This record gives sequence, structure tokens and C-alpha cells, in this order.
Amino acid sequence: MIIVQGSIPIRSECREQAIAMAKEMIVASRSELGCISYEFYTALSDPNCLVLFQEWEDAESLQAHYATPHMDAFLRRLPDILDGEIITRRYAVQSVEEEQAVVVAAEKPTIH
Repeated sequence: MIIVQGSIPIRSECREQAIAMAKEMIVASRSELGCISYEFYTALSDPNCLVLFQEWEDAESLQAHYATPHMDAFLRRLPDILDGEIITRRYAVQSVEEEQAVVVAAEKPTIH
């Protein structure tokens, strides 16, 4: 699984526009193949900062998301509402079950 977390500082006078854009992205992105979750939140410490949280099945699904028309439209409109630098982080997550399967497979003796 791939998790993307980010913060998007927005100009206060553009807050309603930013929220509308975020809602459009949520609806469009959740219907994509490989999207587990896609959400924006308002930061409690700064109401003019949107926090992005996404979960994707794999890196290929996330890359396909970046190539969608709704992502392109969002990125073209984004500079008009920004009030600073966007910060994003991407995490590759392995479940405990996957980790245990790898360990068990590694522990099995090879029979010749």
C-alpha cells in the first residue's frame, strides 16, 4: 500500500474555492482503480491549510492517478489559491500479514 500525506497552505480569501476543489478531487479520485481512501481535512492549527491523506493499493495506481484529467485540472487551478509551499510525503506500507508471510517463507528449509 502507498500512503500520500500532504499539506496545502491556501490564501484565506480562496478558502471556499479550495474546499470546492478538494471535494471535486475526492469524488473523482475515489472512483479510480486502486484508490483505498482519498480525503482532505482542515488543519486544526491553521484553518487555511488543507491536509491531504490518500491510500493506494500500489505505486502503479498512484501513478495512474497522477495522469488523470481531474488531477491535471486540479494542478492547473492550484497556483491561484496557494499561500506558500505544498509539502507532500509518500510512504510504502507493508501489512503485518505480508511481513509475516515473508518471514515464514524465509524460514522454510529448502528440500533437495
